[in-house]
Amino acid sequence: MKFSHITAALVLAAALPAFAQDKQDAIALVDKAVVNIQKKGIDEACKEFADPKGGYIQGELYVFVHDAAGTMKCHGTNPKLNNKDMTQLRDANGKYFSKEMRDLAMSGKTGWVDYVWVNPVSKALEPKSSYVKKADDKYWVGVGIYTKK
Repeated sequence: MKFSHITAALVLAAALPAFAQDKQDAIALVDKAVVNIQKKGIDEACKEFADPKGGYIQGELYVFVHDAAGTMKCHGTNPKLNNKDMTQLRDANGKYFSKEMRDLAMSGKTGWVDYVWVNPVSKALEPKSSYVKKADDKYWVGVGIYTKK
């Protein structure tokens, strides 16, 4: 009987780390990006966020930065979104996820917002959860993880 419980626990434990690790990686990347903005300023930091060799694009993980009004300051993998008002952007289900992220981050809290977005690796719409954090009074940072594993 003990063997079956141990086996079940090991199988479950093997399935969980990828998602847990993704969450930890996203949080670490947000924290790293916030420090970079505070240290180097938004313009220099955004250049690094968009550089594939800058350490801020890690497979499906990438940094995006919005200003307090909801304008995309910089997007790590899609520069066409830079300088666009994102407050009216909805996901595939009609959710104003960008507005929700802004409200959460600019309140001074950190946390996760769930939505559906195009995965830059698979090019498919997938469930996503983004961790957001305020960088300063002008900007907030996010990194998302695709939850379809």
